[in-house]
Amino acid sequence: MTKTQNEIIKQGYDALINSLGITDTIRFIQYFSPGKGDYTKERHQWLDEKTLTEVLAEIKQLETEDANQYEEIIE
Repeated sequence: MTKTQNEIIKQGYDALINSLGITDTIRFIQYFSPGKGDYTKERHQWLDEKTLTEVLAEIKQLETEDANQYEEIIE
């Protein structure tokens, strides 16, 4: 039997609540935001103006500056 989208969503929420409890389920859901906009279009707006070397340098800089960016949310 094929489940509807709503049934799958309800089953997913139930699994989260059973595993994490209500409070942590809410925290988990808040962490994953669907976002807005067109990522591909926006990426080209800033990426087309940079060299690969510049992009890699920025990534390395972010890694050193923000190594623990998720710890507060997940703990």
